[in-house]
Amino acid sequence: MTLTIIIAIIIHLLVLFIGVFLFLRLKRKITEAEIINPPVIDIFFLFVTYGGLIFVTLTTLFWKWSGMASLGTFYLILAAPIIMSIISYRQYKKQKLSKYHKNTFLLGIIYFIIAPLTFLALYLIDNLK
Repeated sequence: MTLTIIIAIIIHLLVLFIGVFLFLRLKRKITEAEIINPPVIDIFFLFVTYGGLIFVTLTTLFWKWSGMASLGTFYLILAAPIIMSIISYRQYKKQKLSKYHKNTFLLGIIYFIIAPLTFLALYLIDNLK
């Protein structure tokens, strides 16, 4: 019983708090660096999307499937590709402004590789159970 509670806390709270902490830390670094036209909103959506991918992965591997996991999966399959396309398009010409712009562009593009591979791996792992 205690192990189940610890797993639930790690998946549902710790991942969220770590993501928010890292986002705020990165936002502060960008502000201190005085980056021109910083991609803060795009980076926020990157954190949401990749955080959702981590949440779905951890849920599949260590927890029970839930409505929340289903909503996250629908987001990752239906909305995230559109959002990542927009982010990549917006950052394409801004790549030379800073490393933050370039990495935002790259992470937007890489989603189209990471997400399908993650879903495939989770599907294969789930069928082995």
